[in-house]
Amino acid sequence: MKNIYTLLILIFLLSSILVIEPNIYQTLKLKTFDTLIPKQQSSEYFTILNITEEDIANEGGYPLSRQTLAQIQINLLRKGAIGVGWVMAFPQPDRFGGDFDFAKALAFSPSLLAMFEGNGEYPPTIGTVILGDDIGGLKAQGVIQNIDLLKQSANQGLAVARTDVDNLVRRLPLLMRSNDGWVASYGTEVLKVLAGADTYVIKTNVNGIEEIRVKGLPPVKVDSLGRKWISWVDTPQTNLSEMNVENKFVFVGFTAKGIMPQIATPAGLLEPHKIQAALAESILIQDSPYIPDYAIAVEVVLLISLILLSWVLINIFGISLGILFTSLLFFSTAGGGYYLIQQGILIDVTWSLISQFITASTAFYLRFREQYKLRQQIKGQFGKYLDPRMVKKLQDNPELCQVNGKRVDCSIIFTDLRGFTSLSESVEPEVVTYIMNSVLDAQVQAANKYFGCTDKFIGDAGMFHWNTIIPQEDHHNLALQAAKEIEKNIDQLNIKFAEENIPEVAIGIGVNSGVCIAGNFGATNRFAFSLIGDPCNVAARLESSTKVAGVGVLIGEETAKYSDFKLQLLEPIEVKGKAKPLQVYTWA
Repeated sequence: MKNIYTLLILIFLLSSILVIEPNIYQTLKLKTFDTLIPKQQSSEYFTILNITEEDIANEGGYPLSRQTLAQIQINLLRKGAIGVGWVMAFPQPDRFGGDFDFAKALAFSPSLLAMFEGNGEYPPTIGTVILGDDIGGLKAQGVIQNIDLLKQSANQGLAVARTDVDNLVRRLPLLMRSNDGWVASYGTEVLKVLAGADTYVIKTNVNGIEEIRVKGLPPVKVDSLGRKWISWVDTPQTNLSEMNVENKFVFVGFTAKGIMPQIATPAGLLEPHKIQAALAESILIQDSPYIPDYAIAVEVVLLISLILLSWVLINIFGISLGILFTSLLFFSTAGGGYYLIQQGILIDVTWSLISQFITASTAFYLRFREQYKLRQQIKGQFGKYLDPRMVKKLQDNPELCQVNGKRVDCSIIFTDLRGFTSLSESVEPEVVTYIMNSVLDAQVQAANKYFGCTDKFIGDAGMFHWNTIIPQEDHHNLALQAAKEIEKNIDQLNIKFAEENIPEVAIGIGVNSGVCIAGNFGATNRFAFSLIGDPCNVAARLESSTKVAGVGVLIGEETAKYSDFKLQLLEPIEVKGKAKPLQVYTWA
C-alpha cells in the first residue's frame, strides 16, 4: 500500500509541473524541437540582401535617402529580381524629398514594405474568408504604418517577432487580428503578392485556427493561434556590390550595427528581414514542422501511461526483467518521438521520458530495498539451517520460503554420539567442547555437501533433513550420501584425535523418509524451522536402535526403496510406538 501512495505522489508531482511550472515544461519541449527538427533545404525562391556598415558609409551615412533606396530597387530589378521586400518602415516623409522617386521605383514590380507593432493605427482590413467560427489568432498591439505615398505603390506586411517563454523566436503568426479584422504578417503577404492572390482563407475548428490558405499555394498548417513553426533554412544572401538576385524575390534589410535590432532565434541572432525570409521559406516548405491541436492531449496521456507502465513492469517482472522492459519502452518511445519530429509533427516526449526515468528509478529503488530486506530476512531465517549455496537459491527464489505448515515428502537423518556421557567425565571440559564442536562440524559439512538442512542439535544428537525447503526429487539418495559422508568425516576425525591423544568417538545414524509437516514452530517471539511427523520419530528410533543392531547406520524401508546404494536387509526391529516390527537396512 505504501508503494501505491508513492506512485500516486509521483503521478501528481510529475503531471502538476505541466500546470504549476509550464515554463519549465515548455522550455524543455522547445529546446528538444530545436535539437531534433531536421534541417530543410531552401525553396530557392528568395535571396536576402544585406545593407552593411560599409554600404551606409559609401552612401554618406544613415539614414539612406529615398533616392538611394529607389536606385537600389531599380538595380535589383535590372539584375533580374522578380520582387523586392523592404523589411523596414517609412512612417515619416524623406527629409531629402525622395519619396516620389522611391514610390515610382516600387511600382515597377511586386514590392512590399514592412509595418511594425507600435501605437499607430491599424491598416485597412485585408480580404479574408473564414471557414468555421471566427476564433483563434493573436492580436496586434497597434501598427506603425508607412506614409500614404509609399502605401499606394507597395503592399504592406506586419513584421512581428514574438518570442517563446525562453525569449527565442521560433514561430510567427501568418495573420494577426486588428480592431476590425486581420493584418497579414510580412512573410505571408510576400507569398500572396507573388501568387497574385487578393484573399486569405482561414479554416478554423473548435480549438481555433487550423490552417491558412493562399490561392495558388498549398494549405499551411498552423497552431490554434495561427502561428507557423519556422524552418531556419540557409536562404542565399548577397550584398549591394554583387546583387546575385536573378529570378529571386529579395528581402532587403540592414545588418549594420545599431540600426535594426538583432533578435534571438535557435539559429542565432538575426535581423528582421532574415526572420521574415525564413517565415516565407517555411510556408513554401511542404514538410515544414507544425504542432497539431491534439499534441498536448497526446503528451499528457503518454506521460501518465509511461509512469504507470514503468511502475507496473518493475513491480511485476522484478528488477532485471523490469529494467529490460522499461528500457525497451523508453527507447521505443524516444524513437517514436524522434520519428514524428522528423516527419514535421511536433509532439514532445522529453518530459514523458524524464518522468518515466524518475518513476522507474523510484520503483527500482523501492523494489531493490524490498528485495534486499527479504534476502537479509531469508539469510537470517535459513542461514543457520542451510548451506550458503542453498541460502542463495532461496534468496533468488523467495517463493520457495513459503514453508509454514506445508506437507512434504522428505528424508531425515538423526545422529547421536556414542558414549558421550562417560567420555565427558574422563577428559577436561575444554577437550569435551573441542570434541563436541569437531563432531558436530563434521556432520554439518557432510549435510551441506549434499544440500541438506541442518535442523537442530540437542546435546550430542543432531537432526538433518532434505526436500523440506528447496525441492529435491532425489532426496532419498542425498540423505544416504550424507550419511556415508558423516561416517567418512568421523573416521578422519578419529585419525586426527589419535594424533592429539584424544579418545576415539563413534556415532549412530538413523535414516528414514516419509511425509512430514514442515514449518516454523514455537512461541510468538521465539520460533524455529523444523519438522513434525511420524517419519521423524522413526528416524530417531532407528538411530537409537543402531546400538542393539550392532551397526553404525540403520535405514528405513521408505528410504531404501529409492536407494541407489547396495543395502543389506536386517532382521525386523521393534521400536517404541509401532505395533509391528520395522523392516530396516544397513550398508551391504
